[in-house]
Amino acid sequence: MENGISRHRETGSPLATEVVAARHWIQNRMIEAAKDILLIVSALLPIVNPLGGSPIFLSLTKQCSILTRSELSWRIAMNSFFLLVGSYLVGTHVLAFFGISLPVVQIGGGLMIISSGWAMLKGRDEDKEERLNGHQTKRPQDTFDRAFYPLTFPLTVGPGSISVAVALGANAQPHHQGHHLVILAAIVGSLVIAVSGFLCYRFADYLSRIIGVTAMNVIMRLCTFLLICIGVQIMWNGVSALIASVPLHLR
Repeated sequence: MENGISRHRETGSPLATEVVAARHWIQNRMIEAAKDILLIVSALLPIVNPLGGSPIFLSLTKQCSILTRSELSWRIAMNSFFLLVGSYLVGTHVLAFFGISLPVVQIGGGLMIISSGWAMLKGRDEDKEERLNGHQTKRPQDTFDRAFYPLTFPLTVGPGSISVAVALGANAQPHHQGHHLVILAAIVGSLVIAVSGFLCYRFADYLSRIIGVTAMNVIMRLCTFLLICIGVQIMWNGVSALIASVPLHLR
């Protein structure tokens, strides 16, 4: 009887109540962080689309060895990781510092994607002429110089991904009491996307062997055309947002 009373007193003590409250607080914070991670991956992975970008990556690195392509895939994954984390955590502050709005980022990024897609279409024709003339010489360093532009930005992490990451970061930070959970969600979510991009780019040549050269060329052409269409759509989204922000008084 006395033991039961002592247990009841212990469970009802202020210390036990604080322990239970702290446990619930930690569980709630972890659940919120898990939701943010799932939201980041589900929102950004379809936009980054590393599987769809692997034919473009392979076409731009077709003259590289497997070792060079593997190193390049690693660099792109690292660049994508830091670019997504930075956009999520400090993207709104950077844009506010320079006085840039998201629609302007979409317009500028859309133009870059259109330019990159058009250059890729022209580049394939120029590569054919160079192969015929026998003047095609490329060093590995020339390929590594393109690891960030255009292979990481805008082909892998483009203005659409950056805009979504900035919007997610701006929406997540006010709802969290602990900033470390926002950082944790950004790191884990971006890491998942970066690893998926590394795997898709690293083994893009195996996909080419399975599909075949002719089918891969067709897919690359279609992906390049879709890349230009995506750039036009992103640019139009920015233009529409700017037009909607202008007060129109039509009578």
